[in-house]
Amino acid sequence: MAMAKATTIRGALAKWEEKNGQKASEAKEVKLYGQIPPVEKMDESLSTLVNCEKLSLSTNCIERIDNLSNLKNLRILSLGRNNIKNLNGLEAVRETLEELWISYNFIEKLRGIHVMKKLKVLYMSNNLVKDWAEFVRLAELPLLEDLVFVGNPLQQKYSSDQNSWIEEATKRVPKLKKLDGVVLIKGEEDEEGAN
Repeated sequence: MAMAKATTIRGALAKWEEKNGQKASEAKEVKLYGQIPPVEKMDESLSTLVNCEKLSLSTNCIERIDNLSNLKNLRILSLGRNNIKNLNGLEAVRETLEELWISYNFIEKLRGIHVMKKLKVLYMSNNLVKDWAEFVRLAELPLLEDLVFVGNPLQQKYSSDQNSWIEEATKRVPKLKKLDGVVLIKGEEDEEGAN
């Protein structure tokens, strides 16, 4: 039996429109997660989603972030459980993206993340980041406050000592308010010193 061909974005959008009785190009939220067969490419059909604020493509087989440049209103991008290896392609939404959900992928390097000036929330548990040299790139995100990083090799080195992990991570990315679901309480004197 031949393997089923991948679902295209166009095909997934057609199914979505049928199910929701709405034009995808007019929608603020579009959910294309868990397609059967899975989506493998973020193809140019995404460019029709000009009003989309929240796009979900999680649980597919996507390898590259691509074709986001027309999504001028995108605030939340959900790409968890795919085969993504780097963050190239994200710069297309650097002016608007506030939340990136990209857990359970194969990301080892965070090169290029520094352009995401509006990013507040980054869920990237269970990826392959293993060096502090990559982690410190997160300090270049001016608004980042909520990070989930558990399950990366870097964090797993500290798995028996959660406090050390929090201490080491927040030393490098001091603006965080929440790490791996833990709310970080900072002393007031730290806040004063920051101004």
